[in-house]
Amino acid sequence: MGKVGLGVIGAGRIGRIHARNLKYLIPGAKLVAISDIIEEAARKVAAELEISSVETDYHDLLQRKDLDAVVICSSTDTHAQIIEEAAVAGKHIFCEKPIALEIDRINQALVTVKKAGVKLQVGFNRRFDPSFRKAKQLIESGEIGTPHLVRITSRDPAPPPLDYVKVSGGLFLDMMIHDFDMARFLLGDEVKELMAVGDCLIDPAIGEAGDIDTAIVTLKYKNGALGAIDNSRKAVYGYDQRIEIHGSKGTILVGNKTPTEVVLHTKGAISGDVLLNFFLERYKDSYLAEMAEFIDCIRNNTEPSVGGIDGLVSVQMGYAALNSLQTGKFVSID
Repeated sequence: MGKVGLGVIGAGRIGRIHARNLKYLIPGAKLVAISDIIEEAARKVAAELEISSVETDYHDLLQRKDLDAVVICSSTDTHAQIIEEAAVAGKHIFCEKPIALEIDRINQALVTVKKAGVKLQVGFNRRFDPSFRKAKQLIESGEIGTPHLVRITSRDPAPPPLDYVKVSGGLFLDMMIHDFDMARFLLGDEVKELMAVGDCLIDPAIGEAGDIDTAIVTLKYKNGALGAIDNSRKAVYGYDQRIEIHGSKGTILVGNKTPTEVVLHTKGAISGDVLLNFFLERYKDSYLAEMAEFIDCIRNNTEPSVGGIDGLVSVQMGYAALNSLQTGKFVSID
C-alpha cells in the first residue's frame, strides 16, 4: 500500500497537532483535507500546511475517494456520529477520547465499526509516551516482580474555562479518563472496583457548574494489586505528571519533564527549571507515536494497540467514580 490519505475533522488545538504531524513527520501519511464547522479555522490550518482542500461539512470529506481514513478531533458530542458515518463510508478511524459520554452510544458506535470492518484507534496518547512505555516493558519483563501498588498523579496548571466544564462530562470523564486508561495499560489488568472522593478546593464556580476540581480514586485490580490516582485542576508550578509502580522486587518511578535537565547546586539552595507548561508540550512525542502506529496499522492491516474497548472501559470507570463520589462506597466496574 502507498501513502494513506487522511482528513482531519476539527481544526482546534489537538487537530492542528495531528495535522502537522501527518503533513510533515509521518512518511506513510498524506494529509489531503481539513474540515471544521468554522471555515476560518479550517482555512487557517490548511493555509499553514499548504493543503488545498477545506470542508465545512465533514460529510463532503467522507465522500472523497482519495481518503482512506479520518482523524476525529471535533467536539465530544459529535464523535460517535462521525465514527459511525466514517465506518459506513469505509474509512478507518482515529478518534480523540472519549468516543461518547453515554455508554449505550459508545456500544452502538463500536457495533457499527465492527460491521464495517474498519480500524478504530482511540486517542489515549499517554500510552505512547516513551517513559510510560518503558515502565510497562519493565513491569512485563518482571524487573519489579509482582506489582503491588500503582500511583498516578495528574495535575493541570490551571482549570479549564467554565464553558468547557459544563459540557466536558466532568473531571472523571475529561481529565482522569487518561489516568484510568493508564492504570489498565501499565499492569495489563482490569480494575474490578474503585472508590472516589473529591471536592471543589480551587474554584467554587466549578462546583456551581456541577463538577469537582480535586479528586482521589482508589483502585482494586482483579489480580489483587491496588492503585491510587490523584487529580487537581490547578498546580501553580506547571503540568504535573508522575507515575510510581511498586512491586515485590522493586519500584519504578517516572517523573516530570522540564525544558532542560540542568540542576543548579549552590550553598543556599538546589534549583532547576519549572515543569513544562501543559499537555501539548509534555506529550509532544506521544502524539506523533500514536499517529504513526495508526498509519502503520492501516498499511500493514494490523489492529491498533488501543481500540474501541479501551475507550469504552475508561468511560465505564469514569461513571463508576461518579457513582462512588455520590455514595461514598466502592463501585464495581461493569
